[in-house]
Amino acid sequence: MTKDKSPSFESSLAELESLVEAMEAGDMSLEDSLAAFEKGVKLTRQCQQQLSAAEQKVELLMEQQGELISQPFEDGSEG
Repeated sequence: MTKDKSPSFESSLAELESLVEAMEAGDMSLEDSLAAFEKGVKLTRQCQQQLSAAEQKVELLMEQQGELISQPFEDGSEG
């Protein structure tokens, strides 16, 4: 089984959260802040692509008898 070279959703999200925390601390130079922002945009796009792919897989799995059943995802958490 070949493993995809892109980072997992969870690792990308954790890295994005770390970047946000570092930027919010205000201890970064302007150049470092811009680099962190650029990296954050890239990570956000990667996460969005991974979420879209997962959503498409869920829709395919929910297809029954040739008809797509579209239901909102419920993860059981309330918030």
